[in-house]
Amino acid sequence: MIEVVLDTETTGLSVAKGHRIVEIGCIELKNQLPTNKTFHCYLNPQRKVSEDAIKVHGYTDEFLADKKKFFDVVDDFLKFIQNKKLVIHNAEFDISHINNELKLIGKPTISKDNVIDTLDIAREKFPGSSISLDALCKRFRIDNSRRKFHTALIDCELLSKVYINLTDQKEPRLNFHTEEIINTNNSNIIDYCKKIIQPTEDELENHKVFMKKSLKKIF
Repeated sequence: MIEVVLDTETTGLSVAKGHRIVEIGCIELKNQLPTNKTFHCYLNPQRKVSEDAIKVHGYTDEFLADKKKFFDVVDDFLKFIQNKKLVIHNAEFDISHINNELKLIGKPTISKDNVIDTLDIAREKFPGSSISLDALCKRFRIDNSRRKFHTALIDCELLSKVYINLTDQKEPRLNFHTEEIINTNNSNIIDYCKKIIQPTEDELENHKVFMKKSLKKIF
């Protein structure tokens, strides 16, 4: 199963007020473990960044002025996420901004049916508890000390670990279909592999004989 953890940073909260994307980060997952494939870009939003947004992510107008515009990267972005489920924390926010960018340049929008919202999963699992990304990192003892600001790639890295915990995949996963070990960017996560050896007919017959003898001794 191939998925993409996705996060964006924007000039402000509201698409209706004309706010735009300033950063996109994506990390590919295979069987819920990071591969070595990522997508990342800063974007010139063609409008001013709100003061509140700068406090969140730290990207100023001056920093973004010479960055590419969304239409410059859209084809590479769409190719990266093509035919993959998107894993997003508070997907309503990110998808609304991405779809706004796509509409502005006449591209088809992304269906919400193709999105896994970890906020919804957390809300169902921990009703009444704080379910922000920071709160979930604390709950699952995930080190988020690098998160001085909300930046897309770091948030994707943290979310990929939160996602594994939310779906109860806390232990290394056994892959019974291949002997290939998947390389990841996280040295603390290993995808163990196991080869299944089927018993021979003689071994099965010997097992039956053994079980009959054992049952005679019991009864």
